[in-house]
Amino acid sequence: MNHPLSIFRFCPVCGSSDFQEHDARSKRCGHCGFTYYLNASAATVAVIRDAEGRLLVVRRAKEPARGTLDLPGGFVDPGEGIADGCLREVREELGVEGKIVRMLFSLPNDYLFSGFHVPTADAFFEVRVEQPEKVRPGDDAGEILWLRPEDIRPEAFGLNSIRKGIEMLLDVFIKS
Repeated sequence: MNHPLSIFRFCPVCGSSDFQEHDARSKRCGHCGFTYYLNASAATVAVIRDAEGRLLVVRRAKEPARGTLDLPGGFVDPGEGIADGCLREVREELGVEGKIVRMLFSLPNDYLFSGFHVPTADAFFEVRVEQPEKVRPGDDAGEILWLRPEDIRPEAFGLNSIRKGIEMLLDVFIKS
């Protein structure tokens, strides 16, 4: 298996080609001494249900996993807290304001973007939206669906952490 940073051949600080594997998740420049560590990126997932207990899911409009089901969410921006990132993603993808009810759990994921495997730590939040009837697809959400728990099929979700999270939600949270 290739080193996770194998596509990076040159030091991002000095441009030297003496940018070598340092350990299992880092590379070090033999010229200037810069060491780059691959760390997980923070990402969020919004779990939104309506008064009937249906779960809001979106259909991915972009790669990776275009056309598959997903839950609203995405990467946390620099300088942003994880809960704030979740609520920003709700605004961008659904066009409504949300409120964090509680953090549910976190799962690791491997997000393939531009040919690079980005390790993520996905934080799942229960989110309440005051007017669920006003949600509309935006940003990278191509379609919005409200699914009853019995109609949810984890295999229809394209991202590994979301699929695993859906399985956990069906077992513990949604059906209770």
